Amino acid sequence: MEKLATYRRYIRQLLKTYAELPTNDEQVKRELLFDTEHDRYQLMIIGWRGHERFHGSIIHVDIIGDQIWVQYDGTETGIANELVAFGVPKDDIVLAFHAPYKRKYTGFGSSIEDSQQAA
Repeated sequence: MEKLATYRRYIRQLLKTYAELPTNDEQVKRELLFDTEHDRYQLMIIGWRGHERFHGSIIHVDIIGDQIWVQYDGTETGIANELVAFGVPKDDIVLAFHAPYKRKYTGFGSSIEDSQQAA
């Protein structure tokens, strides 16, 4: 349980850091979504630039079981790499944006379902 509390803290800290980065467009905002009941965490972009609507995820991370699942990562550095720098073992991070059969080649964790599909 302590491990998951630590992971939650790391995720919130990283997303807050990205949300606070300066932007050159005051019409497009970053919005943090923390669903602590279901362990879903997102950094969204929302707004208008002229006649163009912006709405989408920059980072989407879930905690499923005892692993961090990176559902979407729109950063250059890679949120998974930043979590590793905090001390999270690579086996505890699943790059969910890769197909299950590819995850074993990423150097990061895979789910039980991934292992069963490979067998």
